[in-house]
Amino acid sequence: MAVNTSAESPLPVGEVSRLIGSWIDRLGAVWVEGQITQLSRRPGAGVVFLTLRDPSYDISVAVTCYRQVFDAVADVVSEGARVIVHAKPEWYAPRGQLSLRAVEIRPVGVGELLARLERLKKSLAAEGLFAPERKKPLPFLPQLIGLVCGRASAAERDVLENARHRWPAVRFEVRNVPVQGVHAVPQVVQAVKELDALDEVDVIIVARGGGSVEDLLPFSDEQLVRAVAACRTPVVSAIGHEPDNPLLDHVADLRASTPTDAAKRVVPDVGEELQRVQALRDRARRCAQALVEREERGLAHALARPCMEDPHRMVDERAEQIAALADRGRRTLRHLLDRADSELAHTHARVVALSPAATLRRGYAVLQRADGHVVRSPEDVAAGETLRARVAEGEFTVRADNQGS
Repeated sequence: MAVNTSAESPLPVGEVSRLIGSWIDRLGAVWVEGQITQLSRRPGAGVVFLTLRDPSYDISVAVTCYRQVFDAVADVVSEGARVIVHAKPEWYAPRGQLSLRAVEIRPVGVGELLARLERLKKSLAAEGLFAPERKKPLPFLPQLIGLVCGRASAAERDVLENARHRWPAVRFEVRNVPVQGVHAVPQVVQAVKELDALDEVDVIIVARGGGSVEDLLPFSDEQLVRAVAACRTPVVSAIGHEPDNPLLDHVADLRASTPTDAAKRVVPDVGEELQRVQALRDRARRCAQALVEREERGLAHALARPCMEDPHRMVDERAEQIAALADRGRRTLRHLLDRADSELAHTHARVVALSPAATLRRGYAVLQRADGHVVRSPEDVAAGETLRARVAEGEFTVRADNQGS
């Protein structure tokens, strides 16, 4: 559709509309899914007008069809229903309006919805959005709780009343949004993002009462699931009742079975906590008392020991042992000395008995020649040789008179 235009030679509006229409006319038919938000069936009119909306992206497109096309599904299709339309894009040049000319309308059944949700669930799980390790722990006592719910709804009342009953000082930052219909998804997503951006919000609860599968569809929307997965604040899903299981339950950090259960899971009970504190104080008191009593018993047992009753007793006992050992040492030493003295006297007596001097005292004499040699045989002495005789009391000289005499 490229044309040459300029400020000096612009195209008329009609020509632009015609060109757009000619380009759209070349488009083929498409299958489109959406939710009917407006439905106009004028009596006697051969054309039915309706608006098809994408709840995830807040986008709508006008759809027209012949009455007989709509009459085929009129019993099961109404405003709010999800449908699949086989239509061809059309351009209405006089108003410059794009619409879809439907040739077939099919209602989306519950079974088909559940099958699509199951496929989406598997796809998101494969990305790891439901992984347990991604779950963030909830704070023990949140100071400010973000609440996303319907205006003046039973879910809002259940959460607020139960939470304040359990912990009167708890504070809430509430965002009231549509919780079903075509406007639910974008407004719930916006509310979650706003609360997540507030640093003082410690946890976010997304709550809604029970409903049909179609009513709970906004909480299985991919856009909402990804928005919750991206939150830095822990998110609690409290959608419907126990059997309900939208995809939000899988991506949330905690799944509560009901809005009342969410209040109980997020806020501690002040009465239970006071009882727990009292129980811990009693336990600590018992532990401290038991420790003191055990130490007192140990101290009394230690003081009852003989060494503590009479500290000098051990010294006295050791003193007696030392005195006995000293006496024993002295006796042993005296015995050794006496034995050594006796052995010395005996040895001295033997030495004296064997001494040459003792022999001389018995009357013997030792003859020595002039060179000092002892005379042992007469042949050792020459006649007239002067000898020195040594006796016990001294010595004197003698002369040998003859040899061999």
